[in-house]
Order: sequence, then structure tokens, then C-alpha cells
Amino acid sequence: MAKGHLKSALLSQQSRLKAKEKIAHAAQVQNQKIAALRGKHGARNGELSALGVGSSTSSVAGGATKGKGKGKATLKSKSNAVPSSASSSATRKPTIPFSPNDRILLIGEGNFSFARALVLNPPSEELDSLPPQNVTATAYDSEEVCYEKYDDAREIVKELREGGVQILFGVDATRLNREAALKGKEWDRIVWNFPHAGKGIKDQDRNILSNQRLVLDFLASAAKVLYRGPVPTLPSGKKKKKKKKADDDDEEEEEYEQDEVMMDDDDLEPFSTERPKSRGTVLITLRNVAPYTTWDIPRLAKNPPPAQLSALPYPKWTVLRSFRFYRDSWKGYEHRMTKGTRAGGTGRTGEGGEDRTWEFYLSPKEAYQ
Repeated sequence: MAKGHLKSALLSQQSRLKAKEKIAHAAQVQNQKIAALRGKHGARNGELSALGVGSSTSSVAGGATKGKGKGKATLKSKSNAVPSSASSSATRKPTIPFSPNDRILLIGEGNFSFARALVLNPPSEELDSLPPQNVTATAYDSEEVCYEKYDDAREIVKELREGGVQILFGVDATRLNREAALKGKEWDRIVWNFPHAGKGIKDQDRNILSNQRLVLDFLASAAKVLYRGPVPTLPSGKKKKKKKKADDDDEEEEEYEQDEVMMDDDDLEPFSTERPKSRGTVLITLRNVAPYTTWDIPRLAKNPPPAQLSALPYPKWTVLRSFRFYRDSWKGYEHRMTKGTRAGGTGRTGEGGEDRTWEFYLSPKEAYQ
């Protein structure tokens, strides 16, 4: 399959996603109008009825009416949903997707503040017993460039090395299996927080395409260095799974949420250290707002486009779960942009929304190829 076919497949995917987001945005605007009217003292029933409120045969979010068909009753976007402000940081229960016996590979660490938080200031008592030797933290930049970009990186790296963490520079996330220092190793968790190609492409479609290719190549590379074992199981908690519609036989147009396992943050617990050793997983965290939602990472992982000519097919992944990522749960962690602090990078990867982590494992037929 030629390079042009990969580009066409990704652009087609972008077009479908943009159309869905346009409809969802229209629904959101409509909901905001309704909320504004409801908030006014003395809003007349006629005003609300004009917007479709109170009708038993229609839905504000989707404009759906009675009758059969595949039209969705609502178009409330899960990816753009913001948790209620009533849930305070004091009562929330953040998800910590690691256990003390995990072998963890951190990708694209920037100033290495996440690695420091994980090893030296763990967010849970359970991780106090995580051996520093189990963690390898990497950066794409050379050591010299890293220190030039991030003012605090040198001191953090010193702390980590003294603590026993392996630090590697010049590591390409798309060629992990070819990295000499990683040869022969298999990982239980491969983590990339806020991946970005950092090419500064102004054209939005080309920028999205560049980042999608980066993620695809990363997933293909990660598949070769993950621990191979039985399918991982979720920790105890309530599972939420959308069922596939019986009349929907078009796999290309399926919503990836249909086999995606979603869990409330309050229902999630860290993996038990007594669980049997399961297949390794990849964790990707992104800001859950545009333009990052347009990368459509879950669908990209589940149904990757054809690879380029002479390249092996992209592996297929299954979504184990997704959960909100709370930056302040990781003491001292500061997201830094690819260009670095001296180039104006402040870690602001989008306004509003939330940070969300997607956890994937190799689909069964891919795991032993």
C-alpha cells in the first residue's frame, strides 16, 4: 500500500470526525441556549418549547424524533464531557495505573518531572515499594539539548540517576526496538504523556496527519517491546460498555466506544500486586479538547489505516480503559511543550476540557506475531 493511501485513509478519517464534531457543537450551543432560558426567572414555556424543551418526541442534543432508524437520540460527546464542578479534588479518587512490580518505560519525558513524581514522590502508598530500577525514563532530545530546553531538567535528572532510575537520551519513540539500551527488555507499561510531533505545521490537516503518523509508528514500535502474556483484566470497579447495535454491520463506521471500557474515576483502583502477570499495556495521555481530539487516537489504534509500501501492517489494539489524568496527583509534575520553556512552551495544550489517558493492549491475534 503506497504512502498516498495512508494519507488518504487518515484524511478520510479526519473528515468523518469533523462532521461529527460539527453536529455535536451545534447540539452544545442549543443546550447552552436552553440552560440560559431556564436560568431566567419568568422564562415562558413557549420560549422553551420553541427550542424543543419538554417535547416527548424529540431530543435537543440530536434533534432526533420518534421512529426507527440508526439516528442517535443524543449527540452528547463523551470526549468533550467535563466532570461536574461539584466533585472536589479532596474527594476524587484518581486512577494510578501502575503497581510496584511493573517494569515501566516512560517516553518523551521532557524535563523528567513525571518520572520524578512516579519514583521519588509516588501518588500512592503502594508505589512506595516500586524499585527505581524498574523505571526507564527517556527523552527524544540529546542530553545537551534537553538541558538547554528545560531549565530544571539537569537537577531532576541528577536526582533520578542518584535514585537508581535509568535515564536515556536520544530515544526515538518510533524505533524503540532498535534502541541498543532497550534491547532484550520487555515492559509492562509504556507511557507517553502528551505526545506531539513538534513540527510547527500551520496547516491544521497536515498537522493532524503528522501527529497521527507519529502515534501510529509509536504504537507499532511499542508492540515489539511489550511483555507478552494473557489479556489484562480490569481492577475491581463498575464497568461501562456500550453494546454494538444489531443493525450496524459497517465496521468502518463503528464508534470506537462500542468496545471501549469506560470507568468512573471513583470506581477505579490500582492493579493488585497479586494479579497474574498479564500482557503489557501502552498509556497515551492527551488534552481532551481540539485539536487533540481530532487525532482520534482510540479509533486509530483499534482500526489503523493500511501501512506504507514495504512496511509491516500496523498492529491492532484494544482499549482497556480510559480515565481522567490529574496532573496535580503527581507531585512536582509539569507538562512541558516540545519546543521547551525557552521557546515559549508553557504546557498549555488546550483551553478547557480535561486531560485523559487511554490504555491499550494488543489485540489477541496481534500479541504473538
